[in-house]
Amino acid sequence: MRTEYWFPSALIALDVCAALPYAWHGNWRMAIYWLAAATLTACVTFTGGK
Repeated sequence: MRTEYWFPSALIALDVCAALPYAWHGNWRMAIYWLAAATLTACVTFTGGK
């Protein structure tokens, strides 16, 4: 993995981890919010924002 992907990858993992408690307690709006944040970060990071 290239060095410049370390921080975004950690941020994606944290976003997914943030979604888990919300999903566990049934707060789907916040779970989807955090999963969308992870998806957006992944798309911008790994596709170059194109």
